[in-house]
Amino acid sequence: MKMEQNKRILLVHPEISRTKYNFAGIIDNEPLELEYLWTALENAGFEPHIWDGQVETEPFVKRLSELSPAAVYICGRTRQEGFMKEYARAAKSAGAVTMIGGLHAQRCASRFFTDYIDFVFTGFDPAPAAEILLGKEPRRVRSVCWKRGRKWVKNLSAPDDINTLPRPDRTYFYEHTDRYRYLELKPAAHVRASYSCPYRCSFCIRNAMNCGTYSARDIADVVDEIAGIECENIYFIDDDFLFGEERLRTFIRLVKERNIRKRYVCYGRADFVAAHPELMKELRDIGFYYVLVGLEAADESYLDRYSKRSDMGANEKAVKILNDLGINAMGMFITDLDFTAKEFRSIWKWVVKHDLKHAAISIYTPEMNTPEIKNYRGRLLTHDPSHWDYLHVVAKPSKLSVRAYYFHYHVLLIRLFIRAWRQGIYDFIDYKFFIGSMVKNLFRFGG
Repeated sequence: MKMEQNKRILLVHPEISRTKYNFAGIIDNEPLELEYLWTALENAGFEPHIWDGQVETEPFVKRLSELSPAAVYICGRTRQEGFMKEYARAAKSAGAVTMIGGLHAQRCASRFFTDYIDFVFTGFDPAPAAEILLGKEPRRVRSVCWKRGRKWVKNLSAPDDINTLPRPDRTYFYEHTDRYRYLELKPAAHVRASYSCPYRCSFCIRNAMNCGTYSARDIADVVDEIAGIECENIYFIDDDFLFGEERLRTFIRLVKERNIRKRYVCYGRADFVAAHPELMKELRDIGFYYVLVGLEAADESYLDRYSKRSDMGANEKAVKILNDLGINAMGMFITDLDFTAKEFRSIWKWVVKHDLKHAAISIYTPEMNTPEIKNYRGRLLTHDPSHWDYLHVVAKPSKLSVRAYYFHYHVLLIRLFIRAWRQGIYDFIDYKFFIGSMVKNLFRFGG
């Protein structure tokens, strides 16, 4: 398959949801995967275009009709599967070659094996998509699934070396800087410095990405990219940026040498923060503003269950270090499906006791196509991928009814939102709407 005349390729990132209760306008992510693909396709002689459902006001079908692309590439996460398929079906009806990529496709490629989808990519590297469009035989392209007649063929998925990535073309980002943000940091540009995660927490799928192989970019190249981004806020979307003490010291030195003055958001483990207070001070001094920390639980037993290989002491020390330094700690917690009412309250008490201003609460969600979901197969309540958003109960709780579980979950969210409101955090959001929605949800879900 080789594109002869029509070189237009439409790159699509679907909307997160079609309801207002989706935190759009609070955290809106730059479509970095599509920007990498843009560069690869443009270098190969194609004319790429991006349609991001988070920001576009023009409907997808109208854009598709106007552009008449030769091919449409769609990426997304589990909760966006329905939208991805909807857009692929429309693109196929319009006569385009249809391609699926992204995090969900990496792990669950077979969910896209339909008659209106032509290729499914199972790696990070944008090169395979460009190779297919240039006419290379699919059987000779790695990390791709394709149709041979009516049967699907799965080519070998190989780990990608992140150092082969081209620079992402941020034309689309610069056209929509009023939309891409992380909380009050607007605009916020994404930078990826590594693939996958070097740790093996049982609840997390990130360590399974890139065939389970951790791959880190040369840190000097990362600094060089940051220096060239016309944005003062940088969000490192690595699964764990705070990995490798010497690597981080080199990063700090290079940022200082180049006199780069920006604010940074990153993910990092609590035990790393707890063990490196001086290093965290140096990161603070060059602009680290938010550190997203996987605290996970207010009980040691859950950390053990999740194979976290850390402890509550590290959690407490990490939050204190970040608070003392003036770095915003975004503590991420999981409400387990084995929770009692008391354990929901324990998270609230922990947050208050340790003066954690920012907290994100996810419902435990056994991920599709993982060993973990096998343990919940008899407890699954839904197979709707849109519920895999960490805000829905997808498997039956063991100690509470579904309705009671949702009730205690939303009570916890309401208490945290009211606390943040009183402290003047996130003053850019519509607190009344979100709190009102949560109050309604106290009695809306479950049965």
